[in-house]
Amino acid sequence: MQISPPTRERHVFTDGSFDATSGSGGWSFVGFEGGLPVHREHGSSNGRSNNSLELKAVVQALAWVAASWPGRASILWTDSHHVVEGCHAWRMIWRNNGWKRIDPNPRARRRQIPDAALWQTLDLLLDQNPNVTVAWCKGHSGVGGNEDADSLARSHVTGVGHRLLR
Repeated sequence: MQISPPTRERHVFTDGSFDATSGSGGWSFVGFEGGLPVHREHGSSNGRSNNSLELKAVVQALAWVAASWPGRASILWTDSHHVVEGCHAWRMIWRNNGWKRIDPNPRARRRQIPDAALWQTLDLLLDQNPNVTVAWCKGHSGVGGNEDADSLARSHVTGVGHRLLR
């Protein structure tokens, strides 16, 4: 009789924060394994909007998951509908359209996708890590990982900081 080891669920919560006045903001993520925090990372970056920083947080988190938990099932949580919809529907359309938006009017010009380089990086990371699921969680609702990520992103720390929690 084979006894399987206890599951060690892996969850990563991400968040971004943006200051329109300065055109910069913060991004962060907090990784949990078996319900315990194991890693947090945060930094500051220039961006176009809050969506840019939310996307940056997910890209950074997914790169960390790929390096730290390769091939292992993980759930990456974000409170950004934009990122979730982009991951589950838009990125495939944009990829097929050469990373441009296509207007139904055949005479209209193809428009750039905001943050196209970040979307392309995220697309590649998601393809390389099929065991990672991107999911939505309600922000500012008492979910501990989301609250932690939100606090780190809002701190607008200059440069990248990280700390192993184990």
